Amino acid sequence: MAPLAAQPAAPTEIPLERAALVKRFPHDPAAFTQGLFIDRGQLFESTGMVGRSSVRLVDLASGKVLKSAAIPAPHFGEGIAPWNGQVLSLTWQSGLGFRWGRGSLRQIGTFRYSGEGWALTSSGKELVMSDGTDTLRFIDPKRFAVLRSVKVTIRGRPLNQINELEWIEGQLFANIWMTDYVVRIDPASGKVIGIIDLGDLHRDSGAFGHGQVANGIAWDARTRKLYLTGKEWPWLYEVKLEPAGSAG
Repeated sequence: MAPLAAQPAAPTEIPLERAALVKRFPHDPAAFTQGLFIDRGQLFESTGMVGRSSVRLVDLASGKVLKSAAIPAPHFGEGIAPWNGQVLSLTWQSGLGFRWGRGSLRQIGTFRYSGEGWALTSSGKELVMSDGTDTLRFIDPKRFAVLRSVKVTIRGRPLNQINELEWIEGQLFANIWMTDYVVRIDPASGKVIGIIDLGDLHRDSGAFGHGQVANGIAWDARTRKLYLTGKEWPWLYEVKLEPAGSAG
């Protein structure tokens, strides 16, 4: 996929920001990062690839994996989100999700859904799920039942390839697969209301192998710090967002 600014749905006069480096933290360079979140000061990560997929509790400062649960083959692990003492995780094409105990990372249940599973985040009241299309599903986490859906648009046209999601102060932040961009999405309308350029971070990572793209957004609501990484990147980055004009 070409960079977002070159897509047919490219925006005009949408605020553009750059992710400016604040601090680097070690990150497992073998982790094919699919999902990332911070809950009550603890960092959780999910990884993909068949036979390598996992859900992890990670020490932010050192990058050390403190606990890990394997997602068994033939499943390909995808996004994760917290809910009510659980970590919920998706799989790519199996239509099967797992419930893990937050403290133990032991499997305590499963759930089903239609279509592909790409990313998952929590607003605190409901979940939001992406499936690689331009549609986001809002979900009751107890029953994993779809409550409603919204179409994501940029300059009035559909935006797909929506990957890792994070709910940040009433907005959805989303990686766009195979690009160096995160978009801000209005969850009510689905409109893209901002774009964040991660190009500097990607270059700093030195990870330019197949699939080693930006993916992974974690917001610490307690400290109001934002963290970003990518698939098989050696660093997790604390960043600040700086204005960079408008995208067109």
